[in-house]
Amino acid sequence: MELSPIQKDILITLITLYHQSSHSIKGEEIAEVLKRNPGTVRNQMQALKALGLVDGVPGPKGGYSPTARAYKELNLGDLEHQFEVPIFRGGEKVKGIRVTELGFTTLCHPDLCQAMVRIIGSVKLFRIGDMVSIGPTPVNKLLVRGEIFGMDENQQVLLISVSEMISLPKKSIKHYMSTPLLTLPLTATLRDAAHLFHTHHIHGAPVLKEGGDLAGIVTLSDLARGLDEGLTLDVPVTRVMTREVIEAPSSIQLYDLVGRFKEREIGRLIVVEEGKPIGIITQTDIIRVFPSL
Repeated sequence: MELSPIQKDILITLITLYHQSSHSIKGEEIAEVLKRNPGTVRNQMQALKALGLVDGVPGPKGGYSPTARAYKELNLGDLEHQFEVPIFRGGEKVKGIRVTELGFTTLCHPDLCQAMVRIIGSVKLFRIGDMVSIGPTPVNKLLVRGEIFGMDENQQVLLISVSEMISLPKKSIKHYMSTPLLTLPLTATLRDAAHLFHTHHIHGAPVLKEGGDLAGIVTLSDLARGLDEGLTLDVPVTRVMTREVIEAPSSIQLYDLVGRFKEREIGRLIVVEEGKPIGIITQTDIIRVFPSL
């Protein structure tokens, strides 16, 4: 069957939103993404329903869902089991869009590197000159940043002038953490902590219980705060340490930690195996591996 351009846009947006939320999608949601009149979208939905490309779900929480025929009509294959590669603009994920293909059209030119980005969704959501970021991709963990200089509405393709490419490390954080782990016992004083920090040129250390379990973490900032509050160097570190310590298993990838550092506004976390601390990783460790993030 031959779908009109607006029908293709609506159907592709429906499929994308459906897989992002896993529930039926209202016509108003599609209209918001496509910047279309909700009445126009509803009318087109009735036509798509008659063609057997969408199912209607009644009720206040109802909406529309794509049929298997819709995937076949748009040659999308098994979208449900594909990794979602997002595209960002201005640091925010573009809703209703996912990248399916990334190909480089120029690599050997000394001044230019350009890429073709095929998307599921409507290229009409973008403008020439938009700065976008794509990725990470599932296999090579590739991040691509650049400026849109062209687009093909028929093929749903964006043309990007690439300004930066980053291949993120695949190894687990165990390969990047600081080890052996320098620790303090529960009986340690502020003086002991200051001596440890000065001797090893570090800014923080975990505090362990007698059995090796994690009790907290003390940092250089904690020491400074305690002294400013009038505590003496003979006071136990337990008076100033942070008891809620952010931990991470040694098996996760380094890139997965970036979000945790940003969300929690922390400078370091403890790497654990079988509940026991084995290392520490800091913002400095992350920046050393990929400074552009």
